[in-house]
Amino acid sequence: MPEVRSPRSTHRRHYFWFATVVAFILLVTVVFVFAQHTSSPASAAQSLADTDEQRIAELVVANHILFDQGVLDGFGHVSVRSVKNPKHFYMARSLAPALATKEEIFEFDENSQPIDPRGKRMYGERFIHGEIYRARPDVQAVVHSHSITVVPFGTVNVPLRPIMHMAGFLPQQVPVFEIRDVKGENNGVLIHDIEAGAALAKVLGSGPVALMRGHGMAVAAPDVRTAVFRAIYTQLDAQVEAQALALGNPKFLNAAEAANVNKVNEGVVIRAWELWAPHAELATAPFRAGKP
Repeated sequence: MPEVRSPRSTHRRHYFWFATVVAFILLVTVVFVFAQHTSSPASAAQSLADTDEQRIAELVVANHILFDQGVLDGFGHVSVRSVKNPKHFYMARSLAPALATKEEIFEFDENSQPIDPRGKRMYGERFIHGEIYRARPDVQAVVHSHSITVVPFGTVNVPLRPIMHMAGFLPQQVPVFEIRDVKGENNGVLIHDIEAGAALAKVLGSGPVALMRGHGMAVAAPDVRTAVFRAIYTQLDAQVEAQALALGNPKFLNAAEAANVNKVNEGVVIRAWELWAPHAELATAPFRAGKP
């Protein structure tokens, strides 16, 4: 005779399976939320570009943003370290940053030589990037700019200092690289070899920015987006400092203020990137459309 289950028994079985499913969903949700809250801003930034393909894509956009924001013009450059081979890095060939595309990005070795130049001309100052990467394993992206608001601070006895909260990453006094110390009085000012690049990297030290007398700046960062952020806000900080000095007796951020506000800023770099990127793509598209 077949077993006859009571309505109460059937209800209990349905309740059991329902409760099991709900418990499983809750467990998965808790694990996901915990993982999100325990990941640091640094690891989050790293996860944004964890393959060479992703880094190259960001590098192209970075070229466009830095042009659109007035940090680069027809000159200057930005690079990113390779994930696959950390001794190598990627950078565009010698061209105006607004014209950069994925096809214009090349791989360079630990001596800043192109792996496959394909008959193209490379930036002469690629040694800025290569030697910073060699000296700083923590650096994943580098920007070199000739920003006209930054250049004056590398030529006078007035140091560039953090004066606005968005530039809290700057040290209390940004160091200045003097190429005469390496190449003597009869030099071309530019960084065209390993020797000069290594000397610049030494002046940069463990910091995020070094000025270059009569030349511009070098910016180092843990990822492409932060490099772009730092390059833009170094330029803006220089502009604000010059204006404040003209007014007289400015108050700068002290070391504690700079460090505290920088912790906040580094966690929201994405907010600025999401604004800059689409605007830059629209602004620079006509240049690439007319490119031969």
